[in-house]
Amino acid sequence: MAEKSKRHEANAQFAKIQRAQDAKKATAEYESSAAALRAKTEKLKALRLARDAAAAPPQPAAAKRKANKKGKSGSLSDWLDGQAKDGRSR
Repeated sequence: MAEKSKRHEANAQFAKIQRAQDAKKATAEYESSAAALRAKTEKLKALRLARDAAAAPPQPAAAKRKANKKGKSGSLSDWLDGQAKDGRSR
């Protein structure tokens, strides 16, 4: 009977050690794949930024505001008259 319990304890210890080794191996694989993914993402981001920088037209040094080509906008009464001529009522 004592022999069976010793064998059972040995098997339990072996299984515990085996699980610990498997956990270390799985953790190492997970971390290496995560590092590879981060490196790939950085590389793709750098390529995208370079492509976008090359494709974008150069920006002027000082952007000037465009002047309103129409000049002053019409008054409210002019707008209302135009709406009435189009058949819209107030």
